[in-house]
Amino acid sequence: MKLAIDGGKPVFEKPAALPPWPPVDPETAETLKEIYLGRKWSFYGPNEVEFNKLFAEYTGAAGCTMMANGTVTLEMALLALGVGPGDEVIVPAHTWLATGEAVVYRGATPVVVDIESDTLCMDPERFEEAITPKTKAVIPVHLFGSMADMDRIIPIARKHGIAVIEDCAHAHGGIWDGKHVGTIGDIGSFSFQQSKTMASGEGGACITGSEELSETLGRLSHIGYQYAAKQGQAGTPPPVGLICRNYRVTEFQAAILLSQLKHLKADTELRAKNAEFIRKRLNAIPGLQVQAPGKKATLQSYYNFCIMLDPASLRPGIDKKKVQEALWAEGASAGSGWTGVMYRQKLWSVPENMFRIASCENAERIVPDRLMASNLNWLMLSEEETELYCQAFEKVMAAYSK
Repeated sequence: MKLAIDGGKPVFEKPAALPPWPPVDPETAETLKEIYLGRKWSFYGPNEVEFNKLFAEYTGAAGCTMMANGTVTLEMALLALGVGPGDEVIVPAHTWLATGEAVVYRGATPVVVDIESDTLCMDPERFEEAITPKTKAVIPVHLFGSMADMDRIIPIARKHGIAVIEDCAHAHGGIWDGKHVGTIGDIGSFSFQQSKTMASGEGGACITGSEELSETLGRLSHIGYQYAAKQGQAGTPPPVGLICRNYRVTEFQAAILLSQLKHLKADTELRAKNAEFIRKRLNAIPGLQVQAPGKKATLQSYYNFCIMLDPASLRPGIDKKKVQEALWAEGASAGSGWTGVMYRQKLWSVPENMFRIASCENAERIVPDRLMASNLNWLMLSEEETELYCQAFEKVMAAYSK
């Protein structure tokens, strides 16, 4: 079949009916109007308190603390666990730069380790190899549509007395061996930024199984106020030396997220079902390998659907860019995600003497020339259009493979 990029008929004769993202609904719009007219916009408002309660219950955590965004949640998790100048924190090579920069905000040193070639998440062996007497914490990232191997990471961390912060910015609704991500380590950090699985424009949350840590996180992000305190009525003061910030969220964000939480399980199950259908089809195509889900994923959540391309399978003169262009012409999506591994992203401005690369071979090999990604709403199409999505890859790879 002649490729659409060469003048042939595209697989998608009309654009795919992608659900708009982030989702909106009229009922939430009315709630936002009520909040606006009610003038109670922030400071432990009823929606914020309710979301903290319900998200903790949904995930099985002892407590949840909403914050302004998913970067400060990482920063406050590090602060709550005592990470500071002179400490090292181990992070994966492939993640959004906030994972590493939050460490720098604390005056600590990010130590970068390699990823697994199938899940694209932190390699537990490389993590253990990078541990030094200065290592205070590790931040495994549940990336795109997989989960870091917590069954291997947790015992290593415990053996060395290292705190574990799960970066769950891509993993809302994900379950590892019966436990919601973010509840396996010491603290779980979530982002609710515009593109995320749960989205409120900006926003974030930390969850933890420790009531003491939850209390500390609440104070750290609310200028020292006791949890759910009224403005101007601080209750008991924060401990001396606990220098607190103002990273509060608003009632508007909390109301949006309360609405989305109602649909999280059903939407996660739908995306996981469609992802498995696509995975089987695409993994059968020579030259393609879909990102593997978490090794013990009870329910895998998705932020992106990632496919790795083997350049050696392609005809001379064909590379990832040409494959992507051909897929777009067929009506399917296959972006490149971020501009590179964490320390090569365009916005990464940390001087070389402020971070250390311990290992990065897989990340440097896979991310620039092999990795392609479709946004999560491609996993929410009808069965008919999901079939067309698979056919687009089959058509392009048949034309461009050796």
